[in-house]
Amino acid sequence: MIPEVWYTALSAVLFSLGVIGVVIRRNPLVIFMSIELMLNAANLALVAFGRRYGSAEGQALVFFVMAVAAAEVAVGLAIIVAIFRQRSRLSVDDLSLMRW
Repeated sequence: MIPEVWYTALSAVLFSLGVIGVVIRRNPLVIFMSIELMLNAANLALVAFGRRYGSAEGQALVFFVMAVAAAEVAVGLAIIVAIFRQRSRLSVDDLSLMRW
């Protein structure tokens, strides 16, 4: 049986990699993948804590996080496709062009 500390340590490492990816990279697709990595790290922590305390509430919260992640990807990818069709390149700097 693997201790819960290992799960939380892995979750912290994955979350840190996601934060680094969001801060350093300028490609919106990589930023979305990094955000998904951060959400999955939070899911891992929720399941680990739920297992530790013998509760299914952590697993129930994971379903809500997954629903939010799916909505975020759907809206985000639609915006990325719209920018790519208009500008023929992808950059986070192009997102500022969508202001009124």
